[in-house]
Amino acid sequence: MAVAQSTVPEDPTDRGALRATGQEIRALMVEAAGAGARLVQFPEGAVTYPSKHVMAAGPIGELIPADWSRAAWDVLREEAESITALAGELELWTVFGSIHPLTPPNRPHNSLYVVSDRGRLVARYDKRFLSHTEVSFLYSPGQQPLVVEVDGIRFGFALCIEANFPEVFAEYERLDVDCVLLSVMVDDAPRARVAQAYGTLHNYWLGYSVPAQFSATVPSGIVAPGGRWLARCPADGRPALAVADIDLDSQDEDIDMAVRYARPWRRSARAGLYDERLPVDDPRSDVRTAF
Repeated sequence: MAVAQSTVPEDPTDRGALRATGQEIRALMVEAAGAGARLVQFPEGAVTYPSKHVMAAGPIGELIPADWSRAAWDVLREEAESITALAGELELWTVFGSIHPLTPPNRPHNSLYVVSDRGRLVARYDKRFLSHTEVSFLYSPGQQPLVVEVDGIRFGFALCIEANFPEVFAEYERLDVDCVLLSVMVDDAPRARVAQAYGTLHNYWLGYSVPAQFSATVPSGIVAPGGRWLARCPADGRPALAVADIDLDSQDEDIDMAVRYARPWRRSARAGLYDERLPVDDPRSDVRTAF
């Protein structure tokens, strides 16, 4: 798997910037395929993450509902289609963020597109938990999780602020994913530590994709079950890839312990493991005000 940090433009009306970022994404796809990756993950809004200051700024600086008719939807679609076609040529699963238009007057979704190695759009994840600004002025929320299987490995998907909602990541553990792809558009070191913690808590791999312009704070990378960073991009503000194997049969001691022991144990603990061991009608247990 490869996790990219690419330059994310924030103005969906800037046709030139959208074309440039599409070219950069495709160049990184070629690099990922050359490195032997079967899947490459890009940041939230990889094609564009519209700034509230561009799309929802009122005449005196206040926020107002975004006028989505201003977005260069034709360019966004063309770039998405070019990325999809290249994924088929490279036989490379590709996950990239963009905005997904709905039927007016509904606002668009903030989404991750999942393109197969045959060059087909096979699924889309729509961000379910939105920030106050996003839900008030920009987007429609999504409604459901997404699990996609690639080469026998089950992937779940999440976007940015959803890292602050542990139930999203616990749900993916219950859905038996092997890896969660978390794509963000944030310049925030704690967000990466939270992402790393989910690899520790739920004992699955986690791809963390951040825009190149924020990578000096925290670069993109891949977390192993148990919480170790397997690979990270350079923290230099430039586009790059982190590449690592997701090996379900890994003999690395920490991964083996997390996948074959810790994860099954925690599942059994949640499923009533302790019930028959609970003391019943024992005053030494029930009274909590005596030594």
